[in-house]
Amino acid sequence: MNIEKYDEIRASLPAGVRLVAVSKFKPAEDIATLYQHGQRVFGENHAQEMKAKHEILPQDIEWHFIGHLQTNKIKYIAPYVSLIHSIDSFDLLKEVNKHAVKNNRVIPCLLQFHIADEETKFGFTQEECMAMLDNPSFGELQNIKIHGVMGMATFTDDKVQVRREFHHLHQIFEDLKTHYFPQNPDFKEISMGMTEDYPIAIEEGSTLIRIGSAIFGPRDYTI
Repeated sequence: MNIEKYDEIRASLPAGVRLVAVSKFKPAEDIATLYQHGQRVFGENHAQEMKAKHEILPQDIEWHFIGHLQTNKIKYIAPYVSLIHSIDSFDLLKEVNKHAVKNNRVIPCLLQFHIADEETKFGFTQEECMAMLDNPSFGELQNIKIHGVMGMATFTDDKVQVRREFHHLHQIFEDLKTHYFPQNPDFKEISMGMTEDYPIAIEEGSTLIRIGSAIFGPRDYTI
């Protein structure tokens, strides 16, 4: 773990930008070390892994789910998750609402948009999202609250392209804010930017950056 890099990133963040420390595939001991250093927001992308860590780590940790969420895994995170970044379909949002009801909670969510060239990434198109928000049944979901948007740029060295994609996501956010959430003060988050591209994301309006390897080091995906 690189505490010096963590401190450097934290010190560079402008007001209004929060750091989500992406701790997937990292042991609870590493999270505890960063927690002792003052970090409270952690991001995971496997529901059962996040549940296991939640059960043994301090209860004031703010857990963000940042990966593709399968409907059969919502039950593992619904009781405690602070923010789901990756709502990419109406069906998923309805399932999250169902589990929020069971847990007597209102679960904050971000709408994920497909802004990259890569087909492997998930997310709404703007047209798909607007169709969902225009659907009368969307208004019946009383146990979720939309707090903003999320997106991932193309994994490329072309910084012009990355900036264009982040700028596009910010434009989507502004469109949705104007037309669908003008009276909702909670609709304020733009989750974009990771280790490779977070400075550009911040310049383009990110409020949540998701940093993992720069802090925790390389991951062993064979575990």
